[in-house]
Amino acid sequence: MSLAPIVRVENVCKSFRRGSEQIDVLMNLSLDVPEGEFLALMGPSGSGKTTLLNLIAGLDRPTSGVIRVGPETISDMSEARLARWRTRNVGFVFQFYNLLPVLTAYENVELPLLLLPMSKAMRKQQVTTALDLVGLSNRMNHRPGQLSGGQQQRVGIARAIVTDPTLIVADEPTGDLDTRSAHEILDLMVELKNSLNKTILMVTHDPKAASRAERILHLEKGQLVSETVPGAPALDSRITSEPTA
Repeated sequence: MSLAPIVRVENVCKSFRRGSEQIDVLMNLSLDVPEGEFLALMGPSGSGKTTLLNLIAGLDRPTSGVIRVGPETISDMSEARLARWRTRNVGFVFQFYNLLPVLTAYENVELPLLLLPMSKAMRKQQVTTALDLVGLSNRMNHRPGQLSGGQQQRVGIARAIVTDPTLIVADEPTGDLDTRSAHEILDLMVELKNSLNKTILMVTHDPKAASRAERILHLEKGQLVSETVPGAPALDSRITSEPTA
């Protein structure tokens, strides 16, 4: 695994306004994610973990600070450029799958490719490859209502990887699954990380899910407060960084 960071978050703050009140969600947060890492973000509700995930995925913008993914400084992009960047560089895995019920598994996985300049034959090749990687080649013509929760999440993962993205971001990907299905989905994510060297960022409340990652970062009140490497003692280092000079 390369040690070069694929994601670099530098002195990021994120605030929202609620009437006349300012809500500080992230405060002076810095973070590097090496290429090919499986990283879990944990913390209580309101700690900022989903906000951080959304900023790295280009779904939101920081109030201040810099976010770089690969060679791109996404925090400086226009909305239109950021939308194009997301299409090519980020695969999303959601807690409740977000599959369109009237479409087959094949058609759901194909959706992100329709935004790219690709021939029908190229789309077919990538969709069938993605479904094969998640073990659903024999279910590609089934609609979501004909699939189990675990199978629907596999379709969601196939949709996330079909564009060969730089990042896979997963928000509570096992939160709606039974224990067995959750374990299978986490096995699949680890396998994809290892076989395709994908960089995966996962938000989870579940310590068992987080333990499958290579590194766990714990957030509280908008700051990174500790780092855990599964199987090693936690480093309660208050790892937020001071602003760079």
